[in-house]
Amino acid sequence: MDLTTKKDLREYLQDHLLVGDGAMATQLYRSGVPVGVSFEELCLTNPRLVHDVHKAYYEAGARMMETNTFGANRDALARYGLEHKVTRINRVAVTIAREAAQDDAYVVGSIGSILAGRVRKKVLDEYRDQFEEQAIALLHAGVDGLILETFLDLEELLLAIDVIRPLTGLPLICQLATLDVGRTRDGYTLTEAFSHLQKAGADIIGLNCRLGPAEILRSFESARVPDGALLSAFPNAGRLGLSDGEYAYKSSPEYFAESALRLREQGVRLLGGCCGTTPDHVRAMAEALKGLAPQARVNPPDELTERPSVSSFSVRDRQKPSIVERVKTGTTIIVEFDPPKDLDTEGFLTGCCELHKAGADAITLADNSLANVRMSNMALGAIMKSQYGIDPLVHIACRDRNLIGQQSHLMGLHALGIDQVLVVTGDPSRFGDLPGASSVFDVTSFDLIRMVKQLNEGISFSGRPLKQKAQFIVGAAFNPNVRHIEAAIKRLEKKVEAGADFIMTQPVYDAESIRLVHEATKHIGIPVFIGIMPLTSSRNAEFLHNEVPGIKLSDEARERMKRVQGEAARQEGLKMAKELLDVAITYFNGIYLITPFNYYAMSVELIQYVRQQSHLLKVAAKA
Repeated sequence: MDLTTKKDLREYLQDHLLVGDGAMATQLYRSGVPVGVSFEELCLTNPRLVHDVHKAYYEAGARMMETNTFGANRDALARYGLEHKVTRINRVAVTIAREAAQDDAYVVGSIGSILAGRVRKKVLDEYRDQFEEQAIALLHAGVDGLILETFLDLEELLLAIDVIRPLTGLPLICQLATLDVGRTRDGYTLTEAFSHLQKAGADIIGLNCRLGPAEILRSFESARVPDGALLSAFPNAGRLGLSDGEYAYKSSPEYFAESALRLREQGVRLLGGCCGTTPDHVRAMAEALKGLAPQARVNPPDELTERPSVSSFSVRDRQKPSIVERVKTGTTIIVEFDPPKDLDTEGFLTGCCELHKAGADAITLADNSLANVRMSNMALGAIMKSQYGIDPLVHIACRDRNLIGQQSHLMGLHALGIDQVLVVTGDPSRFGDLPGASSVFDVTSFDLIRMVKQLNEGISFSGRPLKQKAQFIVGAAFNPNVRHIEAAIKRLEKKVEAGADFIMTQPVYDAESIRLVHEATKHIGIPVFIGIMPLTSSRNAEFLHNEVPGIKLSDEARERMKRVQGEAARQEGLKMAKELLDVAITYFNGIYLITPFNYYAMSVELIQYVRQQSHLLKVAAKA
């Protein structure tokens, strides 16, 4: 194939197949470069090694070379202290690839996802400057086009196109990576995604990474591609697995050759390899495709590409109004009652029944609060709901489960009909009763709120359809006991923006704080449950004030508790709580009672007091 007078890549693909290269990182690792270093920095520190990898792919038959710049953006390079070398690394990488490719191969600048598989923690617009910085460096160095690859989220890829398309008229190859066949992580079908990419200005659209040849083939078979679209496919060498004590990819070069022919039948014209592929895989593809012309794309029938139906009806539809529905029409009480630290559930369930009988609208169960091990709130919530008809509201901490565990846990809650949850960050494990345990924190509370609400759309964390929509009502925590309430409110507003349906505050201990919370939160538009926790002793008061994050007592409260002891102290704590409740019910319909030391009798008395006082207020209002 003579490309000495190279056509524009788009023009060439109109009537030719083109074989691209394979994995750069795989070859560098095989050459002795350890995992955990910046492969992109090798363009500066060991350019000969990078050149040799390009050369090996060229000699295997690749006629499109990708620069060694997949992670050469400011965000990725900053992990190695290299953020100031973005331009230099990208420009040198083009020079190295060009030298290896000679005159009869295309050189395209590789730009990878900045999210890179992580959960979105930043506003995507913040990535604009980084995409622009890398693209300009590659374009100035003289590439024949740019390849935007391994984007799990269509929205990030569209942002990159929006930034880069105005910079150049050169070809843009835009490749998504999907975790499941047929759908992006942010919930778009490939039919939808390909259409959006073409409209945004992508010249060649396709898939790479994550999936092997068979699953990428299935993806193309089930998607409708816009008329005239040029397609690319760069699959992994199968799935990564443990074999003979080492992690390796399974797909052989022979299998890749067979798969290349099948992908050609789907209209794919640009074929290469991603993770695990080698020059042998590229050579097998090049030999299999030699002398063959591209095939026209034939889309599947419409019925194969319809969005899978997601039922909005569930056999677990709520039989009673949720706490959010209740609080809009009258005083609603949530009571926190901690699960036991041992295997005895009798006392806990007895307390739940007493709280329910007294008039609690929901009983909320912490998720290993203070990082101390307690019985599963999911299991106890299921017992409460199924055996006693009590509405549980379970906390979900970001601390203990990775994303796999979090989604599995939430799916289990859905199956049990437990749909009221409070998302919290969770206290670090090192401060609990198993200080050697790991804290996971895959996501922040903002991320987790957003992801729980995604389940309500019938879409999993990975973007896979779930056949049914969840019905979670999601609460968020708010700590008003801070020096700068404005900063706390901004954080709260972000939780509301993420999708929180209601707010539960940390306990407050003076009337002025209740009024302050009301004034500070009245604009947010969702119900607030004001936290009240009765004190039990002076020692308890001092501990809370001086040692527990997020709790601050007034000087008056501490002084009052110092004057009493024993049962008199508990009575004083109840008296103070009632005084606060008198104020709280004039400002808030939502009351959140926190049971101290599982003394549920104290919460029972306070529930009854709230009900009594609320009734008196209603009577007075009618008079």
